[in-house]
Amino acid sequence: MDPLQQITSGIASPLGAPAASPGQISTQNNNVRSFEDTLKDFLGNVNSMQNEADASIEKFVAGEVKDVHQVMAAVSEARTSFNLMLEIRTKTLEAYQEMMRMQA
Repeated sequence: MDPLQQITSGIASPLGAPAASPGQISTQNNNVRSFEDTLKDFLGNVNSMQNEADASIEKFVAGEVKDVHQVMAAVSEARTSFNLMLEIRTKTLEAYQEMMRMQA
């Protein structure tokens, strides 16, 4: 499963949920993963992709892998997932800062 699908697969859609006041929010649905768990899994996957890309580069330099396309695909996948992680971090920080401005 690619990183974007993994992030979005466990998060509940707010469109189908009825409106509720903050005191009425229900957490009875155990099938929905928390944002923290989803983010931890995603970060773990990004780290493993980075490690796999590093390993494929080392194997290429050592002569164990002859196909440069395989190495470049692993590096490109790791770069894309890392860039996605950076965008998620940026958007999360922007949302936090906006909430802090709203409280001030």
